[in-house]
Amino acid sequence: MAVRVFVAGGAGVLGRRLVPQLVARGHEVVATTTSADKLGVLERLGAQGVVMDGLDAGSVSDAVGKARPDAIVHQMTGISLKHAGKPDLKHFDRWAEPTIRLRTEGTDHLLAAAEAHGVGHVVAQGYANWNGLREGGWVKTEEDPLDMEEGTAAQTSMEALRHVEDVVVRAGGAVLRYGGFYGPGAIDDQVELVRLRKFPLVGDGAGYASWVHLDDAAAATVLTLEQKARGVFNIVDDEPAPAAQWLPYLAECAGARKPMRVPVWMARVLAGRVVVIMMTEGRGFSNAKAKRELGWELRYPSWRQGFKEELA
Repeated sequence: MAVRVFVAGGAGVLGRRLVPQLVARGHEVVATTTSADKLGVLERLGAQGVVMDGLDAGSVSDAVGKARPDAIVHQMTGISLKHAGKPDLKHFDRWAEPTIRLRTEGTDHLLAAAEAHGVGHVVAQGYANWNGLREGGWVKTEEDPLDMEEGTAAQTSMEALRHVEDVVVRAGGAVLRYGGFYGPGAIDDQVELVRLRKFPLVGDGAGYASWVHLDDAAAATVLTLEQKARGVFNIVDDEPAPAAQWLPYLAECAGARKPMRVPVWMARVLAGRVVVIMMTEGRGFSNAKAKRELGWELRYPSWRQGFKEELA
């Protein structure tokens, strides 16, 4: 059954893949952007574009009230160059501050607007790349808590993710823990660093990560909306893998030389503790629940296929 969907953050890298899939399945879409310059982009994707400030409760309530949606999808982040500047993982807390606010204040504003205007279902963006609990096995399920990265510059970001899961699930919605995105516009900055040999392996590169193509992430989001699913789902591909595998392969696909390898002590000094954890202790995630409960089928079951096609 077709529904009216309000996509907050519809002009982002995932929103631009999600909106066309929703439209193709007959749904009516209202999508937001923070810039009037991007309204035309949203309209070309098939959505009604709206300017909204996700950190302004009044702006959010007004936009949701006028849209009168059946469901809300929260895809607001602040990691673009415009909002956050160049990625700075050594100072993760400062670089991620816009996204942290959108995942705390912005989420609360959307849930308040949903309640005020009678919106029955909310789906929000979570994260499941390298941040599984650093205990036990290398691959985690939804039953495993996220690692709070206590004492590191990533702690505030992980606490914001926990906030999203707590409040959205309590409100009867769903949180999709997306893996590391790749696809159109998602990893251009990383590929450039790989080509410049400025993206080295750290230590043994044993830390795991999970990836997902933007189109597969969008497809899972559509299924979650259509089924009014509730709870937490890991939206990742079939092959969580250590950095020692995926990073050299990414370099190969990009036509670059093999990444340099740096010792842990040097990486800690130059890039910070968070990068060391990612590369040496990170945990990946299982997608079994999403495939089982949502009937999700991946176009790109492995980053091996996806990286190769993306960089061909």
